[in-house]
Amino acid sequence: MFSVASPLMGRLARSRASLAAHADRFKVLILQNKGGGHGEIGYHLASQLATDGHSVTLLGDPSTKKDKLPFSRYGDLMGKGVTIKYGDACDPGTFQELGDFDAVFDNISKNKDSCKVAADKAKEWGVKHYGYVSSAGMYKPGVIFPMAESLPVKESAGQKEVEDYLNSLGLPWSSFRPQYIYGPLTNKRDYLDYFFDRVVRGRPVPVAGNGQQLVTLTHAADVASMLGSVLDAGERAHMKVFNCATDQLITVDDLIHVCAKIAGVPTPRIVHYNPNEVKLEKKAFPFRDSNFFVAPDRAKAELGWSCQHDLEKELKAYFEGYRALGKTEKDMSFPIDDAILGQVPQYV
Repeated sequence: MFSVASPLMGRLARSRASLAAHADRFKVLILQNKGGGHGEIGYHLASQLATDGHSVTLLGDPSTKKDKLPFSRYGDLMGKGVTIKYGDACDPGTFQELGDFDAVFDNISKNKDSCKVAADKAKEWGVKHYGYVSSAGMYKPGVIFPMAESLPVKESAGQKEVEDYLNSLGLPWSSFRPQYIYGPLTNKRDYLDYFFDRVVRGRPVPVAGNGQQLVTLTHAADVASMLGSVLDAGERAHMKVFNCATDQLITVDDLIHVCAKIAGVPTPRIVHYNPNEVKLEKKAFPFRDSNFFVAPDRAKAELGWSCQHDLEKELKAYFEGYRALGKTEKDMSFPIDDAILGQVPQYV
């Protein structure tokens, strides 16, 4: 794995930057979805912005399961002065009760229809920033890696509709395209639990592809810090797309070895298979069977952003959370694995 700056140095640098750079205080609205891969972003973004002295309101999806992470930890945010509300971001009446804002971070919209009310309201408010959490999954499949923001995207992608609508309104927008997010408060554990579920039980780990495909896993707090950096960047961030991921790369096979090391067990057998030659009722493997990673160079150069979390160090905390959930002792069955292994000649 490539090395990144130490978390301690990053926190010290960020603290100094907060004191010097945040002369302008913003009234910020965060639109937060009800979970999934982006579920933890709003928590960290609200926490960071409140720490930096901004006035923060977080509007959660009304169907949010408040007893689940990270939402069950929203009391932490309230302790920092964050206002927590719940309401339908597609209902104009919701915003009438909130007042106006200087900046909006949209972590809920999936297409033009779902963003229109919030975007129109932001235009009415005359916001200085509109940050949109998009997805790196919108890039067209290709062979050029790392993927830069200039590469073509799927025209059918709902996120592209959002970016186009924000642009049509003339909003000072920035779009962020994250991929494979993890964190201690995540409620989408598929990416990493896939490996821990198997290594702690000594089970073979089926891997689509040859295991040498490179991926990035980015801590939700690093995603949040990139979003928040637009408040200082000002016009440098406007009308631009930013890939949102660490530049720390790891192969899938190496990730399995790291997970086994952290769990304190020997690495079990890794079984590679060709997904085109295996018949399954549904997809099992959490990653792609080829390289898939983006380049965050634009954010580093134009926003002054850097990744502060090292994957292997953070996986130790992640595994402690895995253990605290009782997942090391939980009875599990692996019928999809068994179906895969039964079709791999070198394993049978």
